Amino acid sequence: MKVDFIIDGASVAAASGATFTRADPVTGKIACEAAAAGPADVEKVVAAASAAFPSWSETGPGARRALLLKAADLLETRVPQFAQAMLEEIGATGPWAGFNVHLAAGMLREAAALTTQIAGEVIPSDKPGVLSLAIRQPAGVVLGMAPWNAPVILGVRAIATPLACGNTVILRSSETCPETHRLIVQTLNDAGFPKGVVNVICNAPADAPEVVAALIAHPAVKRINFTGSSKVGKIIAKLAAEHLKPVLLELGGKAPLVVLDDADLDAAVDAAIFGAFANQGQICMSTERIVVDASVADAFVAKLAKRASVLPAGDPRGHVVLGSLVDRSAAERMDELIADAVAKGGKVVAGGKREGTVVEATIIDHVTPEMRIYREESFGPVKPVVRVSGQDEAIRVANDTEYGLSAAVFSRDIQRALGVAKRIESGMCHINGPTVQDEAQMPFGGVKASGYGRFGGRSVIAEFTDLRWITIEGPQHYPF
Repeated sequence: MKVDFIIDGASVAAASGATFTRADPVTGKIACEAAAAGPADVEKVVAAASAAFPSWSETGPGARRALLLKAADLLETRVPQFAQAMLEEIGATGPWAGFNVHLAAGMLREAAALTTQIAGEVIPSDKPGVLSLAIRQPAGVVLGMAPWNAPVILGVRAIATPLACGNTVILRSSETCPETHRLIVQTLNDAGFPKGVVNVICNAPADAPEVVAALIAHPAVKRINFTGSSKVGKIIAKLAAEHLKPVLLELGGKAPLVVLDDADLDAAVDAAIFGAFANQGQICMSTERIVVDASVADAFVAKLAKRASVLPAGDPRGHVVLGSLVDRSAAERMDELIADAVAKGGKVVAGGKREGTVVEATIIDHVTPEMRIYREESFGPVKPVVRVSGQDEAIRVANDTEYGLSAAVFSRDIQRALGVAKRIESGMCHINGPTVQDEAQMPFGGVKASGYGRFGGRSVIAEFTDLRWITIEGPQHYPF
């Protein structure tokens, strides 16, 4: 499959003719050959988005809504194409691809609903005869950068609300899934978005620093959003700060699932299994630490291990729950985390084996802070159980991380659980539910090293608009 850019509504190759390839992580076969952007392509795509902005920014909310709704409907008809691309590029299972498209379509529909919610206000003025208005206006060209792990969800999220707010967009696709991300932009263009409003380019992995820096530095780019690792997020934030450009960051996580001594253990196990192993644990909200009160730990771990040990793992072309990790290095890192934990006293109670890029659902009990798995984001299906004594220690351990994206608390006492949830340092916390949850209308984002700003709901409007004070004045009396 040849993957070109989409610039100004047309499919174009890189100006230099450069390309790079992405291999299927399971078979090793070439999944696609993609155009590799350079400086000339950055100039071209920004010029296209800039030229389209004046007209698009003045397009009424009804017209913007209609296009977003049409795109949502069209997206849902292309599940087979997205599933095939995700299978070959990232080793995703069919159900994960289908869920990606379903939620992404919901995000487009939620963005459509926001087109008439971009409101301002009239503010009383002390100056006689003056009408003071606070209004929100589109910012300009928005650069969205999305990762590979939930490529349709996060690719759509990077551009849907900016479009609803009247901005034009450039999706800088992941080098790991260029075909999947291009298919998103192709779908929006096929839905009828005007030329230049929705664009996509990609770069070879080695060229990422140069291309991303050029995109961020371009004077016409007014807003940036990035979803990915905290390491790269810090680089993006620094680059944006050099140009005083606002950036919305949703980064890594080490989500705790806290099981208190009065929890419904079966419900907690259900949530832990889903939160830990959906998409092989390759989700920013994945349950990365299972923090269990010692008084119920033996019973809980027994139930958890029994469930995890029977989850089918294998080639995502088959009927499995766990498919492939994104590449061999990610899979081999699971071996390292397991070996480190076992060497320091951890006990593997489920899984622990790997075949190629497929890793079994793995639970390690008796994890301590000295082990890598305690602090590092595994981004895979290897999950630690940390035993604690009492509620206060559970909260301390839950907060003993640089990250703060998602969390969960299980207790039959809702008031108690709410008190614990308020003390956990995270952007999101779910009581008696999994750490992995997303709805298009909810404020989604983290604290600490998990980033800042919020996707979703009405709160995201502020991220992609400029708030301006405008007055309408009559004759005034001036002091001189």
